[in-house]
Order: sequence, then structure tokens, then C-alpha cells
Amino acid sequence: MRKYAVPAVFAFVMIFIAVPVHARDPLPRILILATGGTIAGIGATATTTVGYAAAKVGVEGLISAVPELSGIAKVSGEQAMQVASENLTPADWLTLSKRINLLLAREDVNGIVITHGTDTLEETAYFLNLTVKSSKPVVLTGAMRPSTSISADGPMNLYNAVLLAGSHDARGKGVLVALNDQVSAAREVTKTNTTSPGTFKTPDMGFLGYVTGGQVHFFRATTKRHTVNSEFDIMNCDTLPEIHILYGYAGEKRAMLDAIITKDIAGVVNAGTGDGSMSDAMKTAYHEARQKGVVVVRSSRTGSGFVARTGEAKDDEYDFVVACNLNPQKARILLMLALTKTRDTKDIQRIFMEY
Repeated sequence: MRKYAVPAVFAFVMIFIAVPVHARDPLPRILILATGGTIAGIGATATTTVGYAAAKVGVEGLISAVPELSGIAKVSGEQAMQVASENLTPADWLTLSKRINLLLAREDVNGIVITHGTDTLEETAYFLNLTVKSSKPVVLTGAMRPSTSISADGPMNLYNAVLLAGSHDARGKGVLVALNDQVSAAREVTKTNTTSPGTFKTPDMGFLGYVTGGQVHFFRATTKRHTVNSEFDIMNCDTLPEIHILYGYAGEKRAMLDAIITKDIAGVVNAGTGDGSMSDAMKTAYHEARQKGVVVVRSSRTGSGFVARTGEAKDDEYDFVVACNLNPQKARILLMLALTKTRDTKDIQRIFMEY
């Protein structure tokens, strides 16, 4: 027996050496991509929670403000951009998604956290949910109060987001949003309050889970297609089709729609009243827009609920698409990506049902 001891130990040592250091590390390796927003904001005083300057603190400052991160992950940072999120554009989404796809292909990256302004966080999250090609966790987080506030929510949100991104249970669940101790699906979450830290809700479906006591708890997962099961590929895409949203209201005139369809636009989303309703005058105007080649999607301004096909409009006759339960801003994103693949409205309707 003794003559085998040395070779066995030697073999074990050689195997251990051959395994990359990051593969032996018990802590997940999480990359934080900073884009700006309130989480990186600075106020004039410790009680300033409105009227502050967003996107002032860099990624290293965000990380150093939460030294407890070192206990849950091997964290590194990258400044992807530094803007208030209302200034982000579809071109920025493309840049961010391409960068994330490259980073997630690396063996030394187990997950990604994106710090983001809350105004358009749900839009960036949904775009990434449709275009990131990895089952590794991608988590967006932000803050409703600047970093200098007495009650700044950014540090805990960042801690929870890193914890979530490093969780094995988060793999394969699509792009996630971690705010206010709650975990939401990118497709379903939306901002519902102008200033409250509890602003992000999922009106129809509810949260996926919670982060509490340093533990991630999932209760469900989305059934819609996303990430590795998505048919959309933007790695060689430089621009996205131009899509506009028009808000429905009592007494709405067709002048705005007529003005935009004279431009080179590919589609328009109707943020309709009720069940995606249109007045008789607007039905005629949207029908004429469709006849000119503009793809029309009926969504709702209500904030929740399923828009029924052929319910409030003759969708088959007018060749409209319904948004299912996507809100107008997310319907716009899905239509953008759908139009990179097809202009067939039947196929676009299939996409809206599956995503």
C-alpha cells in the first residue's frame, strides 16, 4: 500500500495545480458594470432626495462604499457609461448587451451586476433579457435616493444584487432586477412611483422572490422565452428600427400619428385606454398607417392586464398586433427586435405571445 501513496498524492497535487485558480475559488466572481443613475448620485445635503446630481460616483466608489461585498463575492468593476438613465438610447442598449455577452463568455465571470438609473431600468433590463446569450445571472439594480442621502438605498441594493448574481439558483432565470429586497423578472417589473424606494412592482405576476438575511429565496420563475432561448441576435446589429409610442386619451386627435408616419419609422405602439382601445377616429388613422407599412401594436396605458386580440379593434382586419400584457415601453422594445427578423405581422404576433 505504501508504494502507491506518493504517486496518489502527486496526482492530486497535479490535478489541483491544473485547475484554474478562479475555478477553485469558493466565492463567485461578479463583475459590476456601472452606468450611472441615482445610485451614483450626489446631493447638496444629507437630506437632499430630489434635485440631486445623478451619475457622479464611479464604479470603484460604489464598490468601496460596500466593503461587505468582499465576504460574498470576488468583485471587480467596469464603468460602462455614466449617465442619468433618461438619457440612454437604443444604441446604448446595443453597446451594453454586446459587452455583456463578451464578458459572460469568460470563465472567470460567474455573473454580472449592472448599476442603473431607475427611470428606464425596466427597459434596459427587458432588452438585455431578449439579447443576452448566457444562463449566467445578470442582475440590474439602482437606487431611489442618492449616495449622500441619510437613507441611501443604493448600498443595500448593490449588496443584494451581488448576492443574487452569485447565487446558483439565479442561473437560467433570465435577466433579474434586485431592488428593495425584492427579486423581479425583467419582463414583468415596472416603476410605479416617482420617488418611493418601493417603486418597482410586478403588477400582474408578482415578485420572483426576495433577498433577506443574506439569503436568496425564489418562489417562481417566468415561463416566457429569454436569454439563451431567445431568437434575437444583436452582435452584428448596429442600429434598431425606429418605433414610437402614442398615448391614448379622451378626445385624442390623429395629428401626432400623421406627423410621425411621414418620417422613416417602422412601427408605432398605441398606449391605448382600457383594453388597448382606440377611438373610431384613431382606428381609422392607425389602419391607414398600417396600410402605409407601419406596424401597429396595441398596448394599454393602464399598467396591467392582458390586451385581447380582436377585443377592442378588428385586429385581423386591420392587421394590428396586440402586446399581450407588455406595457407600452416594453412592447416598443420587443417590436424593435422583432422587426430585425421579420415584417410579417402574424410572425410578430407569435413573438409577442412567446416573449
